[in-house]
Amino acid sequence: MARAEHGAGHLRGLAPSVDLAPAASTGRTVAATGPATEADEVVLRLPADPAYLSVLRTTAAALGARLDLTLEEVEDVRIAVDEAAALVLGSPPIGQTGVLEAVFEASPRRLAVLVHGPAGSLPGRGEVAWAVLEALAGDVRAVEVPHGSAVRLVHELGGAAP
Repeated sequence: MARAEHGAGHLRGLAPSVDLAPAASTGRTVAATGPATEADEVVLRLPADPAYLSVLRTTAAALGARLDLTLEEVEDVRIAVDEAAALVLGSPPIGQTGVLEAVFEASPRRLAVLVHGPAGSLPGRGEVAWAVLEALAGDVRAVEVPHGSAVRLVHELGGAAP
């Protein structure tokens, strides 16, 4: 796992990291070039601080581009991942830094993203945030996790059926 240190004093114990280890099911890693042939997995673990959302957005856009999404689709995925992260960030207790984790699964048929953060609960499905996510990503679900909250987004590629 690659780790990058940063200078934010209160976050020194948690450096952003990107895990390009092979996905358990495929044994493949995300390569810098070439199309995905099976499900590739990229795990991004960041401090639960809005200052790091740009790293998450950039990763989403890069993976979308790697999958040959149109510029509009790349932008939709980037914004959807950002919105999902905003939902799961919440406000960790004073003096504690939570973790924001995103697991991207890229395949020739879809780009799926599970975003997990420290928020204790998510807004109700009738809230505007959910409508925005569904318009941008299509398949959007709240996922039950032991601690915090999580949202899963799935963007189907080329009109493929789920």
